[in-house]
Amino acid sequence: MIRRIIRRRRPVPKLAGISLEEELALLRVELMYGLRVNREAYLRRKVDEREELATRMRGGDAKVMLAELRGSLERAVPPTVVDLRSRRRPVGEQDPEPA
Repeated sequence: MIRRIIRRRRPVPKLAGISLEEELALLRVELMYGLRVNREAYLRRKVDEREELATRMRGGDAKVMLAELRGSLERAVPPTVVDLRSRRRPVGEQDPEPA
């Protein structure tokens, strides 16, 4: 089924290319949510994001960019603390060895 979908891919506008992974993700969104994704608008946005990233990289200090990235990651993913000792099984409760 996926091969049929890939073979029927719509022609890609020449702004940039949509990778196979992106196309499959867009198709999944269309099928799961019943939405229609405008490929040209998607590609324009992708090009705009590339240009914005390029301008940031040209004019930015590495330390400042790293601090911004760290801050955005900390906001996006709250840190979790895992107590490894609580995850271990007590020595006496190990599974018996098969005979």
